[in-house]
Amino acid sequence: MSDHITIRPAEGTWVVRAGGAVLGESSRALELVEGDYPPVIYFPREDIAMAFLDASKTRSHCPWKGDAHYYHIIAKSGAIEDAVWSYEDPKEGMEQIKGCLAFYKNKVAVEQV
Repeated sequence: MSDHITIRPAEGTWVVRAGGAVLGESSRALELVEGDYPPVIYFPREDIAMAFLDASKTRSHCPWKGDAHYYHIIAKSGAIEDAVWSYEDPKEGMEQIKGCLAFYKNKVAVEQV
């Protein structure tokens, strides 16, 4: 694992809400801390209502984690563009987050319950 990134189990239970709806809840979430950035909560895919996510064509690259794939959230109020990302095939040392989903906190609510 990179000295730049720390991944550990997130304490407690976490919930993600978008457009007033609960998209998922997990007691198996991971907390990823990267440099000076605020911690990011990664949810196991099995704990998220994937029916509300639609794959985006957006991609980005992180030199430590690899290539991220993005998803739109399909809410009653309309699509929330590129609100979710996932590392489908992360770099060596980042396998813990493989396939997990992270959410932009400025687009959805990610809270410990």
